[in-house]
Amino acid sequence: MEAYSHHDIVKQWCFCLFLGIVLLLSSAASFAAAETQFHNFVVQQTPVKRLCKTHNIITVNGQFPGPTIEIKSGDTLVVKVVNKAQYNVTIHWHGVRQMRTGWADGPEFVTQCPIRPGGSYTYRFTIEGQEGTLWWHAHSSWLRATVYGALIIHPKDGSAYPFAKPKTETPILLGEWWDANPIDVINEARRTGGAPNISDAYTINGQPGDLYKCSSQDTVVVPVESGVTNLLRVINSALNQELYFAIANHKMTVVGIDALYTKPFTTSVIMLGPGQTTDVLVNADQPAGRYYMAARAYQSAQNAPFDNTTTTAILQYSSTKNTKASPILPKLPAYNNTQAATTFTTSLRSPRKVDVPTQLDENLFFTVGLGLNPCPKGQNASQTCQAPNGTRFTASMNNVSFQLPSTISILQAHYKKANNVFTTDFPAAPPTKFDFTGNVSRALWTPVPGTKVYKLKYGSKVQVVLQGTSIFTTENHPIHLHGYDFYIVAEGFGNFNAKKHTSQFNLVDPPMRNTVAVPVGGWAVIRFVADNPGVWLMHCHLDVHITWGLAMAFLVEDGVGELQSIEPPPADLPQC
Repeated sequence: MEAYSHHDIVKQWCFCLFLGIVLLLSSAASFAAAETQFHNFVVQQTPVKRLCKTHNIITVNGQFPGPTIEIKSGDTLVVKVVNKAQYNVTIHWHGVRQMRTGWADGPEFVTQCPIRPGGSYTYRFTIEGQEGTLWWHAHSSWLRATVYGALIIHPKDGSAYPFAKPKTETPILLGEWWDANPIDVINEARRTGGAPNISDAYTINGQPGDLYKCSSQDTVVVPVESGVTNLLRVINSALNQELYFAIANHKMTVVGIDALYTKPFTTSVIMLGPGQTTDVLVNADQPAGRYYMAARAYQSAQNAPFDNTTTTAILQYSSTKNTKASPILPKLPAYNNTQAATTFTTSLRSPRKVDVPTQLDENLFFTVGLGLNPCPKGQNASQTCQAPNGTRFTASMNNVSFQLPSTISILQAHYKKANNVFTTDFPAAPPTKFDFTGNVSRALWTPVPGTKVYKLKYGSKVQVVLQGTSIFTTENHPIHLHGYDFYIVAEGFGNFNAKKHTSQFNLVDPPMRNTVAVPVGGWAVIRFVADNPGVWLMHCHLDVHITWGLAMAFLVEDGVGELQSIEPPPADLPQC
């Protein structure tokens, strides 16, 4: 048996102590790197003048757009929202995974009751494994028309971008402005059954720009230095419109979408559906001067009225001699140029080979589209049924027009095991098979209202085919899934055909997003692993469509143990 001297034992003890201190310090360093940020959001009326007129709009902290939040991946956000406005409000942190913290997700009557006027609620959540650009917005009625802001997630300390660090970073929030109260606009449409009035302007960082009346003195100017690379974080925060965005004489290198990195590619134009974000690098490699960055509609629905105006901001080189010179306008695709949208979306790839779910547990097929409800008996059709042929507009997924509860949220009902709030019979496929993008029988134009969810077992591997329909009109639908990112393995036009199209799936490096633009008169296929328990809304991010019922929700069951189960509700969760 080997003997140890006193000297050896002391040496060993010292080494163990040293190792313990090193481990303690490294552990402390990792904890120190993750911070908790505290913010106060006061939702309030604020007078704002645009297009020659002052409106009392709803803002956060009197700012329009609202405050930009900048954090590092791994940080925790604690945001106290105080409602001093006259409307109910909730805040959704668009694209944040909210692992086990569904109570902080925000959609009204889905994960929480709204914050009533005079009330407050504190959103608490950690952002882990996400880097890039997300955003936050109201998720109650049409308040998000003015209640929104950027949420920027930087790499952790000691990590870096997968591209050379840009000299400057600028959020570019594309918005939509009504020369009216947006809540009145949607309430009027609800009353008449017709389509809501279109917006009067688009905005960049809250300003319409030079091409609108009474606007040029406040046009946003983005300063750049010659030869320097700039990161633009472009967010489509418009309410109801897909948008094209371009910069005169400058190419953009796409490096991220929805807070996920992409394989870089260069383009002169990008297309964003509402809810989507795109990070682009712009090299200031042109002669010193002033160049318009501009956004205008990509309008895919035929014969539907839309806002055909153009919003502008100015990319201005610091060495520009004549700062009053008229900037150059970029070439933007025609409003109905679907090819330009397709070219952009099909160029997106993950940076490397990814682990796409293959052994599927759920193979779902959801139709997405509009519909018409007959005029209710006893109503004056000229006043309350102003959709075509004396009807009322509606929308659905798999022929179910989603209805929100009003006395409790779906997540609370699930957690408390409350009855008669929702049912778990959302169909896995359309109840009736038909020629989805062809000439659809009028018998299929009227969906069934319901508060139906689809149950998923924790850890299940899910595929969803999102199939657009031609009921009333075909249209590009930006479909957003709360609480998840997903791989977009394929998209195409016409009717999805598993035998024909499965061989075209990209299972190597498909892009990952939280919002997919389902092509006009076409389909998209997404895959994800149901690893986040809770109730997660999936809906069209054209707010007029969610108003009409183009939504459903997944109920992801708890797994095994605490780390696979939703956290208990916070004490200050608003009550209905």
